Amino acid sequence: MKRNMSLVKNEMPTQDPNVRNKNFFEVTLGYSSEQAIDEARRCLDCKHKPCISGCPVEINIPEFIREIVNGNFENAYESILKSSTLPAVCGRVCPQESQCEAKCVRGIKGEPVAIGRLERFVADFHNTNSNVKQERPKSNGHKVAVIGSGPSGLTCAGDLAKLGYEVTIYEALHLAGGVLVYGIPEFRLPKAIVQKEIETLIDLGVKIETNMVIGKVLSVEELMNECGFEAVYIGSGAGLPKFMGIPGENLNGVYSANEFLTRINLMKSYTQEAKTPILKSEKVAVVGGGNVAMDAARCAKRLGAKEVYIVYRRSEAELPARLEEVEHAKEEGIIFKLLTNPVEILADENFFVTGIKCIEMELSEKDESGRRKPVAKADSEFIIDVDSVIMSIGTSPNPLIKSTTEGLDTHKWGGIIVNEDTGETSRKGVYAGGDVVTGAATVILAMGAGKKAAKAIDEYISGK
Repeated sequence: MKRNMSLVKNEMPTQDPNVRNKNFFEVTLGYSSEQAIDEARRCLDCKHKPCISGCPVEINIPEFIREIVNGNFENAYESILKSSTLPAVCGRVCPQESQCEAKCVRGIKGEPVAIGRLERFVADFHNTNSNVKQERPKSNGHKVAVIGSGPSGLTCAGDLAKLGYEVTIYEALHLAGGVLVYGIPEFRLPKAIVQKEIETLIDLGVKIETNMVIGKVLSVEELMNECGFEAVYIGSGAGLPKFMGIPGENLNGVYSANEFLTRINLMKSYTQEAKTPILKSEKVAVVGGGNVAMDAARCAKRLGAKEVYIVYRRSEAELPARLEEVEHAKEEGIIFKLLTNPVEILADENFFVTGIKCIEMELSEKDESGRRKPVAKADSEFIIDVDSVIMSIGTSPNPLIKSTTEGLDTHKWGGIIVNEDTGETSRKGVYAGGDVVTGAATVILAMGAGKKAAKAIDEYISGK
């Protein structure tokens, strides 16, 4: 086989920025078969496979890439499916640049192999060309409940179902998918793809009960004592938004990023027939610098805002969002106000937002943790004229499950305390993982936690 020794990845085709910032269609268009094979040939098929160690769910990356090189795209999909429940999702939203691709040997003297783009290609090829359903394993007679249908819960459920467990997922909302459907915009992750991945789990025998708020409709105790579940996995995420505590956060036109994105992604509030339309703004400030902030800003632009600002108190080097998301936001006309911190949200006599008062920041010398802290500059206040403000400074777990479950140890900030190796909580038979344990993190890390817990639950129930 002739390898491709190019120092750069095959470029990902995308919509034109000035077209896509007015629609909700997917920004990146995916590789063609020819591009995928050419990119796969950049892989050196290393003996020590360092890329696998960077993957939280330990996909055999060289194996599936080898299948792509040989044109065996369906074999490549089956290889990924051994380790990952959501390949089409991961290929789109995982931060590969800081995980598997960060370990790629090709990255030493050039760009790493585009592992994420290849994973997406393989999953999309399968979803487009294959009608073969996953074979449902024979039941082993044991029942497990999973709370939450986000990436962590779906992964745990899928791995247990493959082992023959009768798994029921309980989802609080009316649609399964968790943050994949309410948090990540359509232009980054089409919802039809999420539903396709969920259908694969249903084919395996996983049952999904929606509109089930555990802690209200049923408690963890009732699931175990009355419903016959031998173990429970809590993967309910971190959907409780945080605010800064500055004046004006209760004004008309101030949103949490969670509310803003849920209205858009789950309730389609941007459509004319929406029952809960969202306020259309001319000028929007999004406070924060993570992926959620980028999503909110790019959605606001698509809703017709003429000016959209990212307001972040550190410099561009410290932005926690993926580089690709930052680049896409800039291309789409998002304005970055860096080293800027809000101190007050301003309003008119009817309590509608008219602006956001900010102060300029500068970074101090590195402290013992190695991080430079933002420090306010004296006499540097200024006002950005906006009519909407979206707060995107983080989330924490909803306290409902904690408050209704006896003996469940949690951190002061609300996260459930678990054994890091197994996901086991202080309650026997109860496991947890994902954002409800770590706070807001990535899809793939949540999946890794679900995978780890599924293995531990199997060992617990089977007595291994």
